[in-house]
Amino acid sequence: MAAFSEQEFRIRSDEALERARRDLAPLEDRERVEIELENGVLNVLFEDPGETRFVVSPNAPARQIWVSAMARSYKLSWSPELGAFALDGETMSRLLERLIATFLAGSP
Repeated sequence: MAAFSEQEFRIRSDEALERARRDLAPLEDRERVEIELENGVLNVLFEDPGETRFVVSPNAPARQIWVSAMARSYKLSWSPELGAFALDGETMSRLLERLIATFLAGSP
């Protein structure tokens, strides 16, 4: 992971969260999901089954973005090769798309 300052991390994480919000926005029209970006935290909200939420938030001390979804935690670091926060070569947007699809496939 590239070592960058807290300010650089904030800029990159804000950009990454905004990009993920834009990438996921089409799902709001097609699926039972709402995407909210507020106070530097991205929330993916599902109405069914029950109220479920995925939370995507920056962790400045670790210089990572953490995703909490389906009782798991995913810690994404900056990937210079991908120019994005990623986990095992999967960018944050792709990870979120996959997790949302998995969650929706398992709900009635």
